[in-house]
Amino acid sequence: MRKLGTIDLEILHLAINANGTFNENNLENSELKRLGVGKILDSLATLKDRKMISLNVDGSFSITNMAREILWSDNIPRWAKILRLLQIKSCNITQIVDILKISENELVEDIEKLRKKQLILMSPQRQGDKIVKVFEILPEGVQEIDKTEINGFNNIDFEKTDHAVEILSMLDEIIKEIQALQIKQTKKEEIVEKLSKLKYKLEI
Repeated sequence: MRKLGTIDLEILHLAINANGTFNENNLENSELKRLGVGKILDSLATLKDRKMISLNVDGSFSITNMAREILWSDNIPRWAKILRLLQIKSCNITQIVDILKISENELVEDIEKLRKKQLILMSPQRQGDKIVKVFEILPEGVQEIDKTEINGFNNIDFEKTDHAVEILSMLDEIIKEIQALQIKQTKKEEIVEKLSKLKYKLEI
């Protein structure tokens, strides 16, 4: 897979939302305008040089099949699209649904499988008065998605999960959730210490 940066992703996502072709007006009406004209032009030129977008005669740009193959092709399994996206940036459920154009029900199912395999991690983050679940790729997830470049997508088994590994992963998530709560720090430390002792015993 050709690596994408976060700005590359934004531009290609804009193209996907615009049915494959976008122009100056689309850019002006998007969040990309925060970058300034110079940065946008540089990013467009780089994507064009990498054959991710093509320039049309009317001055608009179109996403290429090569770029679609990264995150938006039917040839790529959903779990691989999720790992590839999280390799670019951490996202919450809403962002993953929006970028990958996957139904939330399917997404939740695949995310749970990836989490049980310890390929991704959920980190609760406070945004305003809400706690939002943000997903990030783990080193094991990076290794797994990198291996698909050589071995394809058929060598990962979501069905078989080590229960001890699954429990340890759940404990990590619970600890993160507790640390994000607005309760007394001493109480947080007391609960986290108990969970950490439990985790330690499981690892033995």
